[in-house]
Amino acid sequence: MPDIEKTQFNRAVLVGLNAFSLDREENADEESMEELAALLETAGGQCAGVVTQSKDSPDPRTFIGEGKVAEVKELVEATDADMVIFDNPLSPSQQRNLTEELKVSVLDRSALILDIFAQRARTKEGRLQVELAQYKYLLPRLLGMWKHLERQEGAIGTRGPGETQLESDRRILGRKIAKLESELKDVRRVRATQRERRIKNEVPVVAIVGYTNAGKSTLLNHLTGAEIPANNRLFDTLDTTTRTLEISDTCTVLLSDTVGFIRKLPHHLVEAFKATLEELEYADLLLHVIDASSPQWREQAEVVDQLIHDLGADQTPRIEVFNKCDLWTGEIRPHGEDRVSISARTGEGVPGLLAAIGRVLDNGARRVTIHLPYDRGGLLDKLYLEAKVEKVDYGETIDVIATCTPKVIGQLGPLVEGWRPHKEFWED
Repeated sequence: MPDIEKTQFNRAVLVGLNAFSLDREENADEESMEELAALLETAGGQCAGVVTQSKDSPDPRTFIGEGKVAEVKELVEATDADMVIFDNPLSPSQQRNLTEELKVSVLDRSALILDIFAQRARTKEGRLQVELAQYKYLLPRLLGMWKHLERQEGAIGTRGPGETQLESDRRILGRKIAKLESELKDVRRVRATQRERRIKNEVPVVAIVGYTNAGKSTLLNHLTGAEIPANNRLFDTLDTTTRTLEISDTCTVLLSDTVGFIRKLPHHLVEAFKATLEELEYADLLLHVIDASSPQWREQAEVVDQLIHDLGADQTPRIEVFNKCDLWTGEIRPHGEDRVSISARTGEGVPGLLAAIGRVLDNGARRVTIHLPYDRGGLLDKLYLEAKVEKVDYGETIDVIATCTPKVIGQLGPLVEGWRPHKEFWED
């Protein structure tokens, strides 16, 4: 897997720009800079200082202007920093110019997030997705990595070999990107097959989504005993985990954790992780986990809502789960038909969450006793496929206790104990 930067994160100066021509999402406000510092800490570095610039628009050459670059350079030298990280996205030429002038490595927010993802990816699928995103980020920045190409601007006759080497590297990266995209297509095909099987078996899928560090993994662990790492840091878990959860005697679901969202999530990562995130589009229910203890929970929730919309899952039923309610400082906790307040750490409010999930996913299933004649014993295989079989006894008939949907009960008809071909059956 390629490293975007070989430099070890030690001490970094953080730089942000507030420009009137930038979208609000791209501006480096105070909360965004604090989040950048948290990302740096997650990557293993320390913040040596913060510099912000306000301009009408970004400088096309250095993004923050020559005067501000000089200020950043002084701070780098004074603090002995070995890296400068921008909260805003930099173009390849801006990144190259800043590196030359500051004499230290220069990254933007996207590169920092990519590095964190590269550290955290554990499964083959996760590594493939991160590697693809890294290559796509690296491709337009190849020129700046070839210091010997600076002589292209010099004498005639020195240009051709340099361009040949650059184009050769571009072709190599292009082939690697194509190979990774092909492998991820295979991943999507496998997921599609698994999804068809779940639909056939009528197993509902509940996807946990939310801002990074909102407590998604802690909630999955509490509900299913998954025992996946759940530390108090950004992007602590990256790879998707799916576990079975029994909501009630008649409702069992597949609960799936997803990668955490964050503002200014690199486009290449969103594209690469579509093999995982497309599960949201096919989920029967989304649990939007919100960090109720964060002063920026509203802004964070908006980021998640927008990404859910971008992924085509905004029509999927959703429950807002306000987590960390034990740290809630407001007088009245968020509540409502599709809102619950919980503490995934202590378990407070979790029964109410399970009840809310059950209300949304209630498919009318009920536990029944079925008496199968031996000459119709083949129906037992159907029950194992389409119902939740709890017990089978072999006597005068094959007696089966199972939780079945109305569809299966209707197909079995008189074989179901107490069955009547009218709605009164459901009122027993």
